[in-house]
Amino acid sequence: MLRTLLVGLGRAGAQLHLPVLAGARAAAPQLFDDEPVVGCDPWRTPPGRPGLIVRESLASAAAEVDPARTVAHVCTPPESRSDVLAELAGLGFRRLVVEKPLAIDTDELSRVIELRRRHGLRIAVVEPWLTSSLTARLTALGRDGRLGEPRSITLVQNKPRFRRSLTTTSHRTAFDVELPHGVGLALRLAGNARVTHASGTDLVVGKTRVPRMGGARVGLRHTNGTRTEIESDLTSPVRERRVVLRFENGTAVGHYAVSSDDPYSQLTVTVDGRREHQVLRDDSLTEWMIYAYRLFQGSRDQHAKSFSVACDVARLLSVAKNISAEPVVPAGHVPVAVSAL
Repeated sequence: MLRTLLVGLGRAGAQLHLPVLAGARAAAPQLFDDEPVVGCDPWRTPPGRPGLIVRESLASAAAEVDPARTVAHVCTPPESRSDVLAELAGLGFRRLVVEKPLAIDTDELSRVIELRRRHGLRIAVVEPWLTSSLTARLTALGRDGRLGEPRSITLVQNKPRFRRSLTTTSHRTAFDVELPHGVGLALRLAGNARVTHASGTDLVVGKTRVPRMGGARVGLRHTNGTRTEIESDLTSPVRERRVVLRFENGTAVGHYAVSSDDPYSQLTVTVDGRREHQVLRDDSLTEWMIYAYRLFQGSRDQHAKSFSVACDVARLLSVAKNISAEPVVPAGHVPVAVSAL
C-alpha cells in the first residue's frame, strides 16, 4: 500500500486532490496506506484539516513518510515544475502524480524528461478525461465503424475564471488551463496531430486587463486526416465541456461533467435520422486516481505510455502558444487565426 504526499495546497492540492483521494481511498482501500496525507506548500502554510498533516517545507514533509512507498502529488504552478521534481527526486521520491500541464514550453519539458531519465521517475500526469466513461464510449464509436469514417472533432471548454485570473498567476495563458484536457482527448480519439492555427484573447474586466487569459483556440490536423478545433473561453458566463464528433454517416455529441458535484456525462448519437441518448455515471478523476495508484503498485513504469502522450500535448500547446503570442487580441473580438503551415 502507498502513502501520499501533497506538494502545493492551493486549489488543485487542497480543494481537488485531497477530497478525490478521500473518495479513492474509500473505494479502493487496498491501494492506499491508512495513514494521513502529508502536505506542504512552498508559498503558504494553510491550516490543517482532518486527514492531512501540514508541514512548512518539502524537506520536513518528506521526513514524515518513506519515499520508497509514497506517491508525491505535484500541484504547484506549472512554471516551477522541473524545480519541484528535482527536489523530490533528490529526496528519494520516484512515484509522482503531476498536475497538467506537464510543462509550459519545450525547454521546461526537456528538463522534465531529463529528470525522469536521470532519476528513474515514474510520472503520471493528471488526465481524468482519458479514464472517463464518456471517452470510452466515444473511442468505441470510432472503432466499430457504425458511423463510418471520422471527419472532424469540435471541443468546447468554457467556464468563468475571473477571480483566479485576476488574483493569482498560477497560469500564464489560457492554453494552460483547460486545453491540456482537450488536446489529450483529441489525440486519444484521432491519433497524432500537428497544429494548423492558434489564437488567444486577453481577459478584460473594467480597466483591468490580464494578458492572454481570456480564452484560447487551437486547430489540429491529425495524421488520419481528421481535423480538430478546440476552443476555451474563460470569460464565459456558463460552464461547458462539450465534444462533437462528425463521421461520414452520423454525429456523436458528448457533454463531460463540469464539476464533482454531479459526476454524470451525457452522450447523444445520431445516425440515419435516429437519436440515441445516454446518461453515464462518470466520476472520472476518482477513477483516474485509483487507476494511477494501481499502476504504481508494479515494479515497472506502467505510466510510460501516458507520459509520452502528455509530452506530445505539451509540445503541441507550446507550438500553439508561440503562434498566438503576437498580437494578443482583446476579449470580445474575433481573433484572426495564424497558420503554422
